[in-house]
Amino acid sequence: MPQLTKSAELFEKAKKFIPGGVNSPVRAFKSVGGTPVYMAKGSGAYLTDVDGNSYLDYVGSWGPFILGSMHPRITAALEYTLKNIGTSFGTPIEMEIEIAELLCKIVPSLEMVRMVNSGTEATMSAVRLARGYTGRDKIIKFEGCYHGHGDSFLIKAGSGALTLGAPDSPGVTKGTAMDTLNATYNDIDSVKLLVGENKGQIAAIIIEPVAGNTGVIPAKPGFLAALRELCTQEGIVLIFDEVMCGFRVALGGAQSLYGVTPDLTTMGKIIGGGLPVGAFGGKREIMERVAPLGDVYQAGTLSGNPLALTAGLETLKILIDENPYPELERKAVILEAGFSDNLKKLGLNYVQNRVGSMSCLFFTETPVVDYSTAVTADTKKHGKYFHSMLDQGIYLAPSQFEAMFISFMHTDEDLEKTIKANYNALVASGK
Repeated sequence: MPQLTKSAELFEKAKKFIPGGVNSPVRAFKSVGGTPVYMAKGSGAYLTDVDGNSYLDYVGSWGPFILGSMHPRITAALEYTLKNIGTSFGTPIEMEIEIAELLCKIVPSLEMVRMVNSGTEATMSAVRLARGYTGRDKIIKFEGCYHGHGDSFLIKAGSGALTLGAPDSPGVTKGTAMDTLNATYNDIDSVKLLVGENKGQIAAIIIEPVAGNTGVIPAKPGFLAALRELCTQEGIVLIFDEVMCGFRVALGGAQSLYGVTPDLTTMGKIIGGGLPVGAFGGKREIMERVAPLGDVYQAGTLSGNPLALTAGLETLKILIDENPYPELERKAVILEAGFSDNLKKLGLNYVQNRVGSMSCLFFTETPVVDYSTAVTADTKKHGKYFHSMLDQGIYLAPSQFEAMFISFMHTDEDLEKTIKANYNALVASGK
């Protein structure tokens, strides 16, 4: 069991100055209990904490480190930018054009793109653009999908997934909630019902084509295509939130994997190589409504800063040059099969969901296809499982409802260690 003396001291100090001691809620370990681990260094597939303990990293900064931490090409590119270019100008730079052109080449839906500083900025901007473009106010999201902390997204379903939303956080107005409708993931009839009840009022439908914030939930075959057809028929802007799954499940994102092209796409994480970044883009006729070309306002002082663009560009170039996706798939299959074997040996029927290098082990025997089935998972058992894995040097997301990310830097030996730890942790979590 790792000693976390210094982590505990730092957490106590942090709580005096930072709300909850953390700058993003899940880091506080509230859903699993215990002391958050303060990391001192990341390298490849490993993290080292402030107490000197080493861990295999399956969080990957919540997705961006598809190539592992401190990749030498990315590090070298950042060093060059720091020494020879600078950190920010507040003026246009040539690198902005380079990454925009590359993104438009890679992602099927992109004809124009605007860089921002976070996934939340990207989704907020995309929804505002959809409203401005259509002249409509309401949006449809899916229960359990997370699109950042914008007011329009912090809405939960009321007595059922098809009712009008209610604010899910103090500070979100009832008016905002009334304009956000919740549908059931993977249930096209729930979407059609909402569209029918709000004819001509829906500006956008926003969805994670691979849900990654309720664990991992892939879209069922035909579901995304049915959404595309419905949006086309009703003049609704279809937005794919690929902040997490973009470039993670395939080079062109989930839309290239499933062959469904949205009107707008939001991106983040991997396109910044671990630095703060976001982007939204799509059809030219829609994007031309963005200021200063059009009348839908969006701005950002540090948008397109050289450091984020450098890390993102180098990451994308490596993904193109080296095509790590077949190898990532091979590794993901090994891990999935190892976990399945362990479950069988222990007589457990827990559910595993996986798309590419994103996966989740749900502590439930109910097939997980949407929010309501995801929350059947036993979070107490997951908490025990998490701490057993941590004790064995495996760092997972401290929540049942987050993805496990494999990186190109995980070796077969790392995977074998993880599979053995998984068996021990399943035993420790209890039946």
